[in-house]
Amino acid sequence: MTHSYVLTFSCVDERGIVSAVSTALLQLGCTITDAQHFDDQLTGRFFSRIQFDTVRVDLEKSEVAAGLSPVLTSFDATWAIRGTEERMRVLIMASKLDHCLVDLLYRWRTGELAMDVVGIVSNHPREVYQNIDLGDLPFHHLPVTKDTKAEQESKLLGIVEEYHVDLVVLARYMQILSDDLSAKLAGKCINIHHSFLPGFKGAKPYHQAHARGVKLIGATAHYVTGDLDEGPIIVQDVEPVSHRDTPDQLVRKGRDIERRVLASAVHHHLTGRVLTNGSTTVVFAD
Repeated sequence: MTHSYVLTFSCVDERGIVSAVSTALLQLGCTITDAQHFDDQLTGRFFSRIQFDTVRVDLEKSEVAAGLSPVLTSFDATWAIRGTEERMRVLIMASKLDHCLVDLLYRWRTGELAMDVVGIVSNHPREVYQNIDLGDLPFHHLPVTKDTKAEQESKLLGIVEEYHVDLVVLARYMQILSDDLSAKLAGKCINIHHSFLPGFKGAKPYHQAHARGVKLIGATAHYVTGDLDEGPIIVQDVEPVSHRDTPDQLVRKGRDIERRVLASAVHHHLTGRVLTNGSTTVVFAD
């Protein structure tokens, strides 16, 4: 069997980038199966995602990377290459609200999300999830208080390192990560939160939205940064509501949106479709 890889890179835009990379792949004996590019006119940067198959069955990733390195280095590109069969190791973090956790586990078990879930972290004990089939997944109870926050974040980083975690997913994890932890997880931690027009923060956001008579509710999945809920956005979605919807109905509809938005963001990350562009992202179509 041949191998299939995904190459993602970004660099300052100039002429000949696509030609040079395509020629390098041709010389390595590779066939491009999908290619998407974006030239950001505002920042002057070029972004690319190229999926390709090898013709030679013995052509390994290291050899492909060695062949592409001189070309990409000449453009001073930031780049990564990953086999399509390589599965990212994912750590899921949750609190009492379990709808996103359950949804991710379902999509993982059915193969919709091609990842390896290596464990679950919660600030609540396992008994909170007694109605959920967690199987034999390692469960880590890290209760957080003002006095224990730094210690628990240190333990969390230890778990990330011990399990060689590629991606941390905050599945309605209701604790704010410190600036230091956010920096250490930069680019590999995705959060989901409710997003309204206008935005409502604090307790009972859906009730606040109902009191203001909103006509759209939504959710946002983004990379975590030190600025609360201000990280580069990956996926957003909205749903129309009306005066007929009660606060409980908004909660139900909001949870549905949160589930699908988070799952979509995780899928895009797993398949190498998200490239960060300063405070924003380039998300290539599936």
